[in-house]
Order: sequence, then structure tokens, then C-alpha cells
Amino acid sequence: MNEAGVLLKLRSVSKSYGATAILHDIDLDVRDGEFITILGPSGSGKTTILRLIGGFTKPSGGEILLDGRDIAAMPINQRPFNTVFQDYALFPHLTVEGNVGYGLAVRGTPRAEIAKRVADALELVQLGPLGKRFPAQLSGGQRQRVALARAIICRPRLILLDEPLAALDVELRRHMQSFLKSIQTEIRTTFLFVTHDQEEAIAMADRICVMNGGRIQQIGSPHEVYYRPSCEFVAKFFGENNLIPGTLGPTDGKTRSIDTAAGRVICAVDGQPDMAAAPEGSPAFAVCRPEAVTIGDDAAGENRFPVSIGQVAFAGASTMATATALDDPGLSLKARMPSRPGGASLRPGDTVTFVVPASTCRLVPA
Repeated sequence: MNEAGVLLKLRSVSKSYGATAILHDIDLDVRDGEFITILGPSGSGKTTILRLIGGFTKPSGGEILLDGRDIAAMPINQRPFNTVFQDYALFPHLTVEGNVGYGLAVRGTPRAEIAKRVADALELVQLGPLGKRFPAQLSGGQRQRVALARAIICRPRLILLDEPLAALDVELRRHMQSFLKSIQTEIRTTFLFVTHDQEEAIAMADRICVMNGGRIQQIGSPHEVYYRPSCEFVAKFFGENNLIPGTLGPTDGKTRSIDTAAGRVICAVDGQPDMAAAPEGSPAFAVCRPEAVTIGDDAAGENRFPVSIGQVAFAGASTMATATALDDPGLSLKARMPSRPGGASLRPGDTVTFVVPASTCRLVPA
């Protein structure tokens, strides 16, 4: 049997097509009842993981364990999983009710039970009055909810979602993100969601698995991945970050200095035993979020960077200032601040001080 709370395990899973390796030794636990998101750029291997779990392709090596049993060779129709595809894959000649109940009909479920479960599923996804319509008569968001209802109705242990929101406009995507998370919480079924969109991952996931080059770069809560990136790739890919290159200096166990061309930077190393123990002189980056930067000589914080403002960009609720460090003209830094009704107080060409507390700075290896 699986460990308590773990639904599915991937152990040393690899996938190759001829001489081309797509996945390298993937180890991943999918917990029962969680919303886990696999996030990465195109070609990172995230959809390949979903296809391996779903049974659409077979691994080249490793194990996919459900309740301790390797299911790598198990046919798709025997796996207690359902998939929601990016194009929804609805049958155009069937009504909404017909699409949602199709899986039950194939299983030989009695008609009365199908009708009740279809009605319950459509009520859950807020499509109760639209059961007699055909897919062509629905909006994109409605078709997405039909696909979700079809996945839910067979009561799978795991629902796989392959970028199902990619075709929707921005406002509808945000609405559907909230809707998907609320549905997952209500039915308490495990969701494995694949996306390349960082904001989408933050909005929905309990845990995020960041992929690149067929390897897992980091697994953690959205807060952990956002504020405590484990490597240079995650720091660059997951939202915007200031990355300041340098070499490691001494440590007191809680903080560690890094010597950079812009001066000495102090970073927190709690929860980073590898960085705390790395030899002095090792190349690394100090990483800090633009929203952690405050501006002004009287601002509190250990790390201070005299800068020249280059660009000030209004983005609604926030304003982003891009600047060049005076002590290192090759270093560009960003600060994000709340927008003011009267406009930004900074102007291009202003010379100011960017200040960053050590507690908001992290170290990642170069």
C-alpha cells in the first residue's frame, strides 16, 4: 500500500523517443485530495508526465505506483483517472447531458442512475438549465465546465487537467481558476493541473512542481516557490526577480554575505542548508523580489544600492521602476511599489537608493 496520504508515486520515471530524452529520473508524490500543478515552459516535460500518468504513453523507465502497484502497463480504461484536455474533446453530436453521461453509458450504468448523476454533475458546475444544448451552442467557459462535469461524474480518484484554460480570455480564465479550485475543494478529488502560466499556478495550487529540461527543479507551496526559489532557473522563471551575481562570503548560520560588484549583500539562509554550507568564494546569486525593495536613504534594510532610474511603468495597482546600479552599471534592478492616484513620484534619471532587508533576500547557486 502507499504511504498514508499519498495517492500516486512516480519513481525514477524517464521517457525517451529514440535518442531524445524527454524526462530524466522523475520522482514525484501526488497526495490524496490535493491540487498539484506542474508548471514549466514549453518543452519542459510537464505534459509528458500527465500523459504517462493518464496512460496515453508508456515510460521508458521507472515506476508509476498506485496503491503500491506499478500501473505503467495498465490500459487507460482501467485507470481510476479522468482527463480534461485543452480542446475539451466534446462530442459535437451529443447534447450537454449526453456528453457528461457518456462515460457512465459506456460502463453500462442504468439510465435512471445516469440521469440523476448527470443532473447532479451539471448542478455542481452551474450548468443545470443547459443540459439539452449542444457544444456549438455554448461559450468557451461553458464547454470547459461540461468537460469538467464529464470528468467528475465517474468519480475518479485523480483528475488530470492539460492546460484546460489556455484558450479562454484573461477575465474568463481568472473566473475559471477560482471556479476550478472551489470545485476541487468541494468534491475533495485530487487534481493534477498542467500549465505554463505562473499566475495560474499561484492562484490554484496547493503545491507547485516546477519543470525544466525534463527535470524537476523545485516542488513546494506557491509561497515557498515564489519567495524561496531553489535555483537560478526557478528564480528567473517564476515571476520577476532581481538576481545579483557574486561570490559567497562568511555566514553566521542565519545570514550569509555575498560579495557583488554592487557591494556586499546580506541574505537569509534559513531553510537553505546547502547555501549555508557552500564554500566561501563559490559563485551564487542574491535574489530578491521587486516588491521587497523600498526606496529612500531613510528606508530600513541592510542592503543598499545607489541607482539611477531608467524607466517607470504604470501597471494599474502597482508601478514598476527599472534602474541601473551606480556601483555596477551592468546590473539592472527593479522595484515594484503601490501606484498613487497623483502619479509616480519617481522620474527617469532620478538618483535614489534601493533598500532591501536581508530577510527578503535569498541565495541560489550560480
